Amino acid sequence: MTQRVLQTTEDGVLTATLNRPEKKNALDQAMLDALHETLTTAELDPSVRVLALRGGSDFCAGMDLTELLESRDRGTEENTRAASRFADLFLRMRHLAKPVVAIVRGRALAGGAGLATACDLVLAGESARFGYPEIARGFVPALVLGLLRRAVGEKLAFDLASTGRVLTAREALAAGLCSRVVPDDALDTESRTVLGALAGSSGSALALLKREFYALERRSLEEGFALGAEVNALARTLPDFQAGLAAFLKR
Repeated sequence: MTQRVLQTTEDGVLTATLNRPEKKNALDQAMLDALHETLTTAELDPSVRVLALRGGSDFCAGMDLTELLESRDRGTEENTRAASRFADLFLRMRHLAKPVVAIVRGRALAGGAGLATACDLVLAGESARFGYPEIARGFVPALVLGLLRRAVGEKLAFDLASTGRVLTAREALAAGLCSRVVPDDALDTESRTVLGALAGSSGSALALLKREFYALERRSLEEGFALGAEVNALARTLPDFQAGLAAFLKR
């Protein structure tokens, strides 16, 4: 079996490249295990400031259909455990105190679209395509639905999930499924710029930003302001803020 996810670390950026090109990077249990291991590395290695996920000519075509078909002979309990393994990956990406950036060329479909949507930022080349076509196979994009609804809103999320239509990169940008779109031949340059900026930023400030950003989903406006005040007060006590402010005042 080939190594499902290739890892390199340079200048604070851990790049995880999905490595199953003959299957358009379809997600099987071995690849999910490798992605979990990648997240553990990102969590525990203090030299890692940012995690980047990328594919090749295709980002990820979704779950491995052969493996999915084989699951019909397993019991509900075993299938629930397998599905929860994927859901746990999404949660770990959200809880990681470091930015997670998807770099997408080609197809990001079904679970592959979910993997991209679970990232904090999505940078896309013009060739990128995003979609949730499970309905065409009598399946449901169940694990992805919560992320999709948050990202694009109720009506568009239902449209995409119920029709399975695939969006171009520019349509995905307008919908809120990606952060930036550039020509494919400029994607590596744009990615280096964004990843370098994130890796060069205050790790403690980014961790606080990410924690507050997703915590706001569960709070009212008033509770959000209260949380913001707490985060603001905490940030003032951190060495990164004190050093950064002192350096700015010396200009």
